[in-house]
Amino acid sequence: MHVTVSLRIIGVLLMVFSAAMLPSLYVGLAANDGSAPPFATGFALTLFAGVALWLPTRHAPSTLQIRDGFLVTALFWLVLSIFGAIPLLLSTELQLTPIDAFFEAVSGLTTTGATVIVGLDQLPQSLLLYRQLLQWLGGIGIVVLAVAILPMLGIGGMQLYRAESAGPSKDRKLTPRLAGTAKALAFIYVALTLACAAAYWWGGMSGFDAICHAFSTIAIGGFSTHDASMGFFQSDRILLISTAFMLVSAINFGLHFVAFQRRNLRVYQDDSETAFFLVVITGAVVLTCTTLWFSNTLSGHDSVVHGLFQTVSIATTTGFVSHDFIDWPDFLPFFLLMLAFMGGCVGSTGGGIKAMRLLLITRQGFRELRQLLHPHAVIPLKLNARRVQPAVVSAVWSFFAVYMLCFVTIMLLLLATGLDFTSAFSAVAATLNNLGPGLGVVFAHYQDVSEVGKLLLCAAMLLGRLEVFTVLVLFTPAFWRH
Repeated sequence: MHVTVSLRIIGVLLMVFSAAMLPSLYVGLAANDGSAPPFATGFALTLFAGVALWLPTRHAPSTLQIRDGFLVTALFWLVLSIFGAIPLLLSTELQLTPIDAFFEAVSGLTTTGATVIVGLDQLPQSLLLYRQLLQWLGGIGIVVLAVAILPMLGIGGMQLYRAESAGPSKDRKLTPRLAGTAKALAFIYVALTLACAAAYWWGGMSGFDAICHAFSTIAIGGFSTHDASMGFFQSDRILLISTAFMLVSAINFGLHFVAFQRRNLRVYQDDSETAFFLVVITGAVVLTCTTLWFSNTLSGHDSVVHGLFQTVSIATTTGFVSHDFIDWPDFLPFFLLMLAFMGGCVGSTGGGIKAMRLLLITRQGFRELRQLLHPHAVIPLKLNARRVQPAVVSAVWSFFAVYMLCFVTIMLLLLATGLDFTSAFSAVAATLNNLGPGLGVVFAHYQDVSEVGKLLLCAAMLLGRLEVFTVLVLFTPAFWRH
């Protein structure tokens, strides 16, 4: 490993991230509401730290190994969360403890949407914009966006891309050059954000709310500028707009790029993962709406609108709320929480295990059943008409096993802090899957969780965002051997 080149990259990325505080600094100065100083301090400290890391290492060798990629990815998300928490910690309006500020920053950057802040409607716009911007940046992945500038520094970024990108197809590039891949993803991401903001504005949101909610919708984040989340607007049109963009954002951005490039929507139809994802979502929506209607929980119209929106919001791990679904029939809240384990598709901004892995596990299960009936038959496992290598299936099962082990371990530790079972179970499910709202005392906010519990949930959010192995590999002795 080359620690100096890792520090060099982190320094550059910190300098880039410091610019994320400038919009809120400008808004605070324009409003003259006293909210600007924390952002000025945060900008200065982040920029100074970036320069301090970059200057001594700017002439370091440019070779970047795969181990360096994992180290930079994991460390940068941790370092970024620490510096991202500075404006939140210094804000006199929030009055957060250091752990609360760190929790909020981690939640934003990992696009989880879990919050310790109440009274959002009374906060200055600068703070609200900053929270939403953290999610927007986290959605595409700070590392993937930043690797577009690494060629200018003489550093190849493929190792970083493999470490940060989600899912079994992470080694596949959209364009021959990594910088081109990052730019292609950024273009699609920005275009969807602008389209979503315009649609929200057309649907009745103010310009500020439209931009802020577009940030968190495309990022599959779930942060809102109001305590009541999407329920604040009392608009079916806005809920339907949000539903559409959440679904689009939960689909592989690589498919969006290919569909745009070819000007052909058949790309989605031919993709097995997208078809599986939409079938699961459709079945869940039908079940939720039907249950709400026949249990007389909501009227027929509200059952369809809120059932559709809330199912898509939870299943895609966005975490927007239009109705207190915690008061729905007992079966539904847990059912929706289980859907979040699937999350979005590979290459999307969604969290969870990813639809691709569940599809492979499902097909492998049926393949084993057929193999029992025909023990001597050769039954290949295929995806998109291509044979899946046994190594890929093995990796998927390994990921699933480690994911569940992390879930159980963190839940048990959380129970040891004194949290009740429903709250502990749902809190870990909501953070590890980067969902946000849970059940019990963590439905609306996480203020009532102990500080130790919040640190455990921060670890869960980071594990979920980096898909477990990227973080856990740092704790293996083999990683540090020469």
